[in-house]
Amino acid sequence: MKLATLKEGGRDGALALVSRDLTTAVRATSIAPTLQAALDDWAAIAPELEALAADLETGAAEGLFPFDPTHCMAPLPRAYQWADGSAYVNHVELVRKARGAELPESFWEDPLMYQGGSDSFLGPTDDVPLGSEDWGIDFEAEIAVVTDDAPMDVSTEAAAAHVKLVMLVNDISLRGLIPAELAKGFGFFQAKPSSAFSPVAVTPDELGAAWDGRKLHRPLLSSVNGALFGKPDAGVDMTFDFPRLIAHAAKTRPLGAGSIVGSGTVSNRDADGGPGKPVDQGGLGYSCVAELRMIETIADGAPKTPFLRFGDRVRIEMQDEDGASIFGAIDQKIVHYAGPA
Repeated sequence: MKLATLKEGGRDGALALVSRDLTTAVRATSIAPTLQAALDDWAAIAPELEALAADLETGAAEGLFPFDPTHCMAPLPRAYQWADGSAYVNHVELVRKARGAELPESFWEDPLMYQGGSDSFLGPTDDVPLGSEDWGIDFEAEIAVVTDDAPMDVSTEAAAAHVKLVMLVNDISLRGLIPAELAKGFGFFQAKPSSAFSPVAVTPDELGAAWDGRKLHRPLLSSVNGALFGKPDAGVDMTFDFPRLIAHAAKTRPLGAGSIVGSGTVSNRDADGGPGKPVDQGGLGYSCVAELRMIETIADGAPKTPFLRFGDRVRIEMQDEDGASIFGAIDQKIVHYAGPA
């Protein structure tokens, strides 16, 4: 199934099912008013949603309408939990080098994770409002999973069964604010504004062979102002898979239904084992600006690519083997926030 949340019915939106080709949708509010409500009783509600999804595919469902991502909120407009990992240690190593920090050996054995703000997610085509270009505006293209109720101290093996949905993320980072925040020893806060998610969240069975129960094996495509910026494979160089990340998040507390666990920025090494090359040099590119700036620093002594500016547009998408969009695209413009009305 592919599920979306429409911009109607209140702050948590209205649940809809979307066809596999992302062209047609049907409201599912007669089954569950919101995606969170569906996840709260997933075992009982999922079969009803699956039956409606089957009717949607055959055209037998009543109330079909054209699917338009601009009418969508994030699949979960707000969530009880947003825990973002950093599963691609290649990315962690590069970004820490950019800050002049060494990578401890333990980072290869124990996942990094922070608890992000989950009360005000952005929709897939919503503008990204920010106060200053001096904050070092960056995108981060990621994969995320949504869980049902996962018990405290769940094993890595058992955690795999708690993945109910998969979606894409733009985990926006303000690189200029990060060093001072981390220096306080208390983690990210102001440096991590509202994240954005793909138009639809999909059940793992929709992903076919690309989903092995632990990782998603497809290139994640990122573009800035229409130019391809990165195409790393999300299933490659992922040091910690999703069951491992879920088990880490649930080590000392349970995860409630609707918890979102992110992969961190998708990042691949180059074929020769190096940190990766830009797309225009025949490489797979990057899923954030910070990685490219680090490569430029290594090569030339200083970065030359600027962070994002007001008016820049970021697009994040994943396609299947036939070139069809799986989740729809996150397609956003960076804009200046002028303050509350």
